[in-house]
Amino acid sequence: MAALGEASRLGVSPFTENERVELRPVKTEEQVNAVIWAAYRQILGNEHLFEHDRLSSAESLLHRGLISVQDFVRAIAQSELYRQKFFYTNSQTRFIELNYKHLLGRAPYDQSEIAYHVDLYISHGYEAEIDSYINSLEYQKSFGESIVPYYRGFQTTVGQKVSGFANFFQLYRGYANSDRAQNKTQAKLTWDLAKDLVSPIYPASTGSLTGASTGQRGGNTFRIRLTQAASPNSPVVRQGITEIVVPFDQLSSRLQKLNRQGSRVIEILPS
Repeated sequence: MAALGEASRLGVSPFTENERVELRPVKTEEQVNAVIWAAYRQILGNEHLFEHDRLSSAESLLHRGLISVQDFVRAIAQSELYRQKFFYTNSQTRFIELNYKHLLGRAPYDQSEIAYHVDLYISHGYEAEIDSYINSLEYQKSFGESIVPYYRGFQTTVGQKVSGFANFFQLYRGYANSDRAQNKTQAKLTWDLAKDLVSPIYPASTGSLTGASTGQRGGNTFRIRLTQAASPNSPVVRQGITEIVVPFDQLSSRLQKLNRQGSRVIEILPS
C-alpha cells in the first residue's frame, strides 16, 4: 500500500488507516449507525444521501439484528434508489464497472468479466446481476456477512492481476469525488479491457500523469516485488522473488510491461 504522501496524491489516503467497518455480534446503536452510513457511502459511490432516500425498513431490520450487513448491502444495491443513480442513467458496461467498484471494491480485471455480466443481465435480469457479486466467493472471502465492502482495488495482493491495481484508478478519483459527479455515463475501461491493456495511473488531483520524473528517492519512487515468469527453455520451475525500483511517472508503463511478460506482482511499496 502506498505511504501517506503518495496515497494522498493518488487520492486513497482516507482508506489507508481505517478500511474496514464491521458489525460485531455485541453491538451498540452507534456502531450500527456507523455501519449503515459506511454502507450507503460505499454502495452509492460517495453520493450525498437525502433523508427521504434512506431505506428505513432495511435499517430497522439491521438495528434489530434480523439481517446481516451483507443483506443490508444487497437491499441498497437492489433498491430503486440505486437503479435511479446508476442503472437507468448509465450504459450497461458503465453500470457493470460501478457494480464491481461498489460491491467488490475493485475494477474489472478483463473483458471476460464484463461479457459475463452482460450475458447474465440479458438472461436473468437486474436482481441476478446484483446478486452475482454479493453471493460470489470473492465477496465472501473479502467481506463475509459482517464487513461493509470497501475499496481494496488500490492494494496489491497475491493472486490479484496487475490490471486490477491500475484499472482501479480509472474508476476511483478521490475521496471527495462521487461517481455521478464524474459525469461519465459510458464505461471508462472499454478500450483497455478490449485490448487487454493496463490502464495508466492518474493522480486524482490532476487527472493526468504527473510528478516524480526524476527518479529520486524519498516518496517519488516505488519498489515492486514480483515473481518473474519462467523462461520456456529454463529447467527451473520455481522462480524467486525480485524487486525493482521504478519512478512514479514510469509505474504504469512498467506494470504494463511486466504484465505482458507474464510476471506476477506481489506488492507495490513506496521506495
